[in-house]
Amino acid sequence: MLLRWLDLFLSEPLRNAAPGDLVRHRVLVGSACFMLVFTLVYTAGTLFTPYSPLPSAMGVFYLAALLAARKANTLSLPALFMLAGITGSFVGGLFMNEPHREGGVHAIYLLLPALAVYLLGTRQALIYTLVVAVMMNGVHPLSVIDRLDLTSKEDISRFWVRHVMSGFTFVGIWGLSALHSIARAAAYHSLERVLKKLRGSESKLSSIIESTDDIVASIDTEGRVLVANSAMRQFYRKLFGSELELGQPLLLHSTPERFQLWNERLAQVYRGQRLRLEDTVFPLEGARLVLDLNLHPILTEDGQTVGVTLFGRDITSRKEAEARVGEMHRTLVDVSRQMGMAEVATGVLHNVGNTLNSVNISTTLVTEQLRRSRITGLVKATHLMREHSGDLASFLTSDSQGKQLPPYLVAVSDQLVEEREAMLNEMQSLGQSVEHIKSIVSMQQKHARTAGAVEQVAVPQLIDEALRLHAISFERLAIRIVREYDEVPHIFVDRHKLLQILINLLSNARHALVDSGHEDKCLSIYVQRASEVERLRIQVTDNGAGIAAENMARLFTQGFTTKKDGHGFGLHISALAAEEMKGRLTCSSLGVGQGATFTLELPVKDESA
Repeated sequence: MLLRWLDLFLSEPLRNAAPGDLVRHRVLVGSACFMLVFTLVYTAGTLFTPYSPLPSAMGVFYLAALLAARKANTLSLPALFMLAGITGSFVGGLFMNEPHREGGVHAIYLLLPALAVYLLGTRQALIYTLVVAVMMNGVHPLSVIDRLDLTSKEDISRFWVRHVMSGFTFVGIWGLSALHSIARAAAYHSLERVLKKLRGSESKLSSIIESTDDIVASIDTEGRVLVANSAMRQFYRKLFGSELELGQPLLLHSTPERFQLWNERLAQVYRGQRLRLEDTVFPLEGARLVLDLNLHPILTEDGQTVGVTLFGRDITSRKEAEARVGEMHRTLVDVSRQMGMAEVATGVLHNVGNTLNSVNISTTLVTEQLRRSRITGLVKATHLMREHSGDLASFLTSDSQGKQLPPYLVAVSDQLVEEREAMLNEMQSLGQSVEHIKSIVSMQQKHARTAGAVEQVAVPQLIDEALRLHAISFERLAIRIVREYDEVPHIFVDRHKLLQILINLLSNARHALVDSGHEDKCLSIYVQRASEVERLRIQVTDNGAGIAAENMARLFTQGFTTKKDGHGFGLHISALAAEEMKGRLTCSSLGVGQGATFTLELPVKDESA
């Protein structure tokens, strides 16, 4: 209350000054008010005492100091009025009273330079000090020395020594006060620079914190909020429906379960640990939110935890995107598996169709053989013999038809033997074709088992089975197959995934060879140990269309393809399948028209694994 009353006498510039200067301004106003009241009391006292009322005229200076402080931009003019009033009262009293008063050595006189330095500053106070010193220790002693009772030279010398030493002391007090003021000002300016730098750093830090969409907060060891950016306030409002106030507990509106959970988390951070966690919250309005939270302890120089900083980011959209990507990946895997199955089915149908051609030919030949068979002539011959069963001997020796019947039966029997041999051969060929169809279907059934089971696989055998599924198309397109298989151990993998990769690589090689237009279409397959002892390498090399250098980086990217009717899933899914089997699929090519080599590396595990 008192400070507000003192500030009423200060102008706006003086009232808004720095804290150290504001103290001086208030002291000046308070001193002027006190001296003005004291002057009024003294004036009233002169009505009943023999004291002169002239010193009361100094009250004008105190009133002028208050008026100047109300209008001035600096303290210089009000301070001059204040010091003029005090000096006038003191000096005027000395000249008006008895001549033995030695004002130059008075204790009140010695306080004037300190007050001048405090109110005016060192330079203006020096001028004031010198003027008052000359007046009090020179002019005033000279004016009163003749009226003093100084009977000896010793008294006179003692008189001047006191005034000279008082003058030096007077200036010395100014020096000490000036030294204190300069040191205090230097410390104050240094502190101001530090505070200015801190305020600048705080402003920059505040700008950074406020510019982010992440929630940022700081709490003390009691769980009270010390700092919170606008994103944190907005999130708190959305979560609890109330405003976040600094100083309130962060978990004020939490449920007991979450309160207990967060107390356990904060207890870990208070012990110096750092925590990163994902937390799911359910605001009052809207769907659930997933937050990525980082909790860091605030440590002092001696390692004591004095608080916790909390950084949070809304990752709901990212989690939803990850879920969609996972679902898309599963869909792509299913599509790729279906396409692989379709590729296998196409190979199966080609092989079965080719075998069925042989079956149809054999069936047609057998049918024609049966249609042209001499069995009908045999039936007629046996019918004649049945009609002449009673006189069969005379019929065969005397009758013209009967005489021809024995050689006819011999010829028919020979013909029937030939027909039987021919039909047996065709039936054997037909049986082989049916067995081939059964083997093709059996192989397809073996590979149509549920995927995901890891089993021991002989890689060369699996490659040959994949080649057989493409055998018809390779033969039709005149593609030469070169196999170079080293002695390699069996590996433990998902047979379906590996077969899917091999079918995709063989299919791509076939398309590349067809697009190249080369007459000598060659597909080479190599199986060998990789440079790493525990890895096996499968290479599929063709001399087909090759791959442009600018397409190499995107070759395994989802949706990328150079085929007109391509879908861009095969190589992408194959690369993912290789990674799932702890392997890798790579490609190299010298350029367009130079062919390409796809390399699949897989880990080798012994049976104990």
